[in-house]
Amino acid sequence: MINKRALVTAVAASSLALAASAQAEVKIGFLGGFTGGIESLTPPIFEGAKLAVAQVNEQGGILDGQTLSMPSGDTTCSDASAASNAADRMVNSENVTAIVGALCTGATIAAANNAAVPGGVVMVSPASTAPAVTELDDNDLVFRTVPSDAFQGDMLAKLLLDKGIDVVAVTYVNNDYGQGLSDAFATAFETGGGEVVANLAHEDNRADYRSELGSLSAGGADTLVVLAYADTSGQTVLRQAYESGMFTQYVGADGMVGDSLVEAIGADVLDGMIATRPGSPELPGTEIFESAANDAGFDPSAVFAAQAYDAAFLLALAIQQNGSAEREGLSEALRSVASAPGEVILPGEWEKAVELIAAGTEINYEGASGSHEFDENGDVPGVVVEMAVEEGRFVTKGQLDL
Repeated sequence: MINKRALVTAVAASSLALAASAQAEVKIGFLGGFTGGIESLTPPIFEGAKLAVAQVNEQGGILDGQTLSMPSGDTTCSDASAASNAADRMVNSENVTAIVGALCTGATIAAANNAAVPGGVVMVSPASTAPAVTELDDNDLVFRTVPSDAFQGDMLAKLLLDKGIDVVAVTYVNNDYGQGLSDAFATAFETGGGEVVANLAHEDNRADYRSELGSLSAGGADTLVVLAYADTSGQTVLRQAYESGMFTQYVGADGMVGDSLVEAIGADVLDGMIATRPGSPELPGTEIFESAANDAGFDPSAVFAAQAYDAAFLLALAIQQNGSAEREGLSEALRSVASAPGEVILPGEWEKAVELIAAGTEINYEGASGSHEFDENGDVPGVVVEMAVEEGRFVTKGQLDL
């Protein structure tokens, strides 16, 4: 006969083992536009975040050896319902401790308002640049490792004026990202002495923008500024602008910086296109990240890849500092590990950080894309770099200064 007491003991031991196994994983979710307007930009951003996760696990794991994992969800970039649903799954089904993302501003706002903030989950976006993120009523739960477009718009305006381009037409995708960037750019451009002859919104995911292009060209500008996405409206607008012969110079911002755009339209067509994007300052962490990214097999210069790495590494540090996978207290821990004073932690220095935290020593993460001293709104200062299409691809021309 089966010994019932032994059976009960075995079942109990098995249950404890399963419970321990279930608790041996800490989750940081990732929300990105795997389909939609930035689908070609999202993979290296995700790779940047996953590199941080891999380094944590390779160096002993998190919270006394638990595994750090990163489930992901697709926001489609432009669909608020998809973003909300993906965030809800992360918060309430995956039970993540925190989230890297989202990427597009509208997706970040939808995810925050409908899932993350009600669930008390910290979000760190590596790519949502619109000023609207600053205004979120978020209970100090939404941060970003990328500067606001209030800064990028200024830099883009100054870049064009410095190049002698003082008359432009502007079209922007009709959402928080496009509107915020357009407003910042137009204000700075006109303050600097330039003229915006037309500034028109357009809806994303349409097949025909010829009517808008006709209105944009009516003012006589040779330069068209397109503030949209490389894989949807931005690509179509540029293709139809070229086919119409209405403009001779094209300009974009971070949402347009992808080699898929050049491949789709043609290197000869976009040769000399000017753009801006957030970049990385000259910090020790930048070179360390570049080496690690190359070893991992992705382009360290891909737009927002370094910012995504920093977002993930910062969240891991904050969880370790907080002492548990609980959500409560994580925003305070995030501010602590990101800010001076403290022993400097560089990209990849996970074991060092764990030892210092265990000893009660304050740490200060100096990242791949910046120092990330969060202000009261969760925003960071940053740098913007000039990009240009040369020999069939976007290349970095250098950092821009005010």
